[in-house]
Amino acid sequence: VECSNVAEALAAAKAGADIVLLDNFAPQELHEAAAQVKAVHPTVMVEASGGVVLGTLPQFLGPHIDVVSMGCLTHSAPALDFALRV
Repeated sequence: VECSNVAEALAAAKAGADIVLLDNFAPQELHEAAAQVKAVHPTVMVEASGGVVLGTLPQFLGPHIDVVSMGCLTHSAPALDFALRV
């Protein structure tokens, strides 16, 4: 379940969500929210998403974050021009 604040994340976990996606959180807010979710629902996976790029990835990693999604890997990837001749 994609959540934009701590209340939504806790409600989703309480409702039985397997994975709670914390979307567009600043790193400090992300870690605080993830800790709150894990404190009450330790088996729920917590995913960080939104605004994560390779340069900022370390800021989004932490003990309560299970998965990090980076859209830049697909929507910002440079094109490669190649050919295959058989």
